[in-house]
Amino acid sequence: MKLRWGIISAGKISQDFCAALQLLSKEDHEIIAIAARSLDDAKGLGLQYSVKYCYSDYKEVAQNPEVDAVYIGSINTTHYELARMMLEHGKPVLCEKPLCLNLKQTEALCEFAKKKKVFLMEALWVRLFPAMLHLRKELDNKTVGEVSQVIVSFGVQIQHVERVKKKQLGGGATLDIGIYCAQLASFAYGSETPLKIVTTGHLNEFGVDESSTSVLTYSGNRTATLIMSTKVDLPNEGLIIGDKGTIKVPFRFWCPTAIVTPDKRYDFPLPPSDHKYNFHNSNGLCYEAEHVRQCLNEGLIESPVVPHSETLLLAKILESIRSQVGVHYPEDDKEY
Repeated sequence: MKLRWGIISAGKISQDFCAALQLLSKEDHEIIAIAARSLDDAKGLGLQYSVKYCYSDYKEVAQNPEVDAVYIGSINTTHYELARMMLEHGKPVLCEKPLCLNLKQTEALCEFAKKKKVFLMEALWVRLFPAMLHLRKELDNKTVGEVSQVIVSFGVQIQHVERVKKKQLGGGATLDIGIYCAQLASFAYGSETPLKIVTTGHLNEFGVDESSTSVLTYSGNRTATLIMSTKVDLPNEGLIIGDKGTIKVPFRFWCPTAIVTPDKRYDFPLPPSDHKYNFHNSNGLCYEAEHVRQCLNEGLIESPVVPHSETLLLAKILESIRSQVGVHYPEDDKEY
């Protein structure tokens, strides 16, 4: 079945998602509609891919009967309302991470999707990369024995980017890049809830976190150390350490193309593309798009790779981390 996509927002990540869709079969995927706050922006992006419908009102996408599924690439603060709108109209949703700003929103949205019996998935694209699928096999095979340490860092100098530095845009290191650190720890420890999270860090002048270090304590004397920063460049790799050695997810672990075990390096090149992307390895966005199509073909309302339970666990971890640093969003005071 061909999946006809509606795209919400014409910003940088949506541009990359549209470009990545071109790597998939035209018989399986099509961009049928794009909506943005500016009609000119929607038309500008739509023109590149001969998109049939371009709107300045997001509700038009929700109401369009030709739209089979919706990708939401707007800023963090709009995710909850826009995703709920699409689900209300029966549209399956792939929403950029973080799915929502806080745990309350995330719980409410997942519950609403189940109530409506409509597919909802957080766009945790890294989980669909071939390198991550291989990492799962290595962990299941206990290549490095019993894992008891995870050390992961993500630091890039993006402190001046508006969506990262402003509280009203849902900014902060935790929500923007910290989710990648948290998901690797969760991946290594089988989606177990940590017993304890201890975090220290710093806020910027707008009241969002620009750096933090967290230690997550798990059962069985296992820990994960998560280091994140929007001020400095960090090694940006993940180490999964067991009693028989270490597996490394190398530089750009959030969109990995290799896994290094004690005995061998495994490379997983991304599909070649002539498109110019805004972000590193964005051609890998094609994996999550195809995954959504397969899920819908099977009649699923959540992804077995990024299930609601995992999204809720990550939301809980991220909320603990940023709260301990002192980040409080206005949305934290609302009920949903």
